[in-house]
Amino acid sequence: MTSQARLKRDIAKGGEIVPAPELPDVFPPQRTLTGLAGLVWRHKAVCFGIFITLAMILIAVFAPYLTKHDPSAIAPMTRLRPPSAEHYFGTDMLGRDIYARVIYGTRVSLSVGFVVAILSSGVGLFIGLLSGYFRWLDGPIMRLMDGVMSIPGVLLAIAMMALSGGSLGTVIAAITVVEIPRVARLVRGVALSIREQAYVEAAIAAGTSTPKIMYRHILPNTMAPLMVQATYVCAAAMLLESILSFIGAGIPPSVPSWGNIMADGRALWQIKPAIIFIPAVALSITILAINLVGDGLRDALDPRMARKV
Repeated sequence: MTSQARLKRDIAKGGEIVPAPELPDVFPPQRTLTGLAGLVWRHKAVCFGIFITLAMILIAVFAPYLTKHDPSAIAPMTRLRPPSAEHYFGTDMLGRDIYARVIYGTRVSLSVGFVVAILSSGVGLFIGLLSGYFRWLDGPIMRLMDGVMSIPGVLLAIAMMALSGGSLGTVIAAITVVEIPRVARLVRGVALSIREQAYVEAAIAAGTSTPKIMYRHILPNTMAPLMVQATYVCAAAMLLESILSFIGAGIPPSVPSWGNIMADGRALWQIKPAIIFIPAVALSITILAINLVGDGLRDALDPRMARKV
């Protein structure tokens, strides 16, 4: 029985009831996974994005079974071979199989994108919650984040790579530092909004501990925008890794990545454009697919967007 029904029942019995003011729900109605899936699958573009993303993940996982060539094996006698049954995309100037390098490059790009998205989301969530809830920390933390964001991401990543050397872990760390401020500012904005809600102020007045307030009231409301932002961070990290590798400031050239493959093909663009074109297409399709997934999550998790569908 709802509170309004109980109130009408008591009034009908002749009791004098002073109704309490209605407060918003502590937890707004959450969408079920089935409902979210239904909203996402209504978009054909989102279905395409999910399909391509899953396909790229499977390619990265089963890369050793999809090619019989070592992506780093040098064979000068077979350099610059055209596409054939032996080498599907041909070979580069060192005789390495381009198909194998593109397949294994999927592992590097997806690893960088997913790991950076997870790390930057976790650290940015922690910083954003502190900044949005504790007002005395807001100024110093945000000025630090503004200082990091004022430096172009590519230049900041190049500086970090120059100091620590090129490796996969260093690239991930450098790109994570670049993306943390964007996530932190997003979470801070949501936390500032939730911090002023009536039910949060009531919880503070009732003596609820700060960790419990942040865990029960503020953290759940940051999950939806954080998930959407994480998809964009993943795509941006993949693009930034390719840029760093292309200019020679990223992963070592011996490691097959889409940026390294394109960098190797710069001098051969006029005679063998496929060395640049093939990994560029793979990178573009993957980034497009991840962005489409992010758009679908935004539409599904935002009630205002869901009503328009």
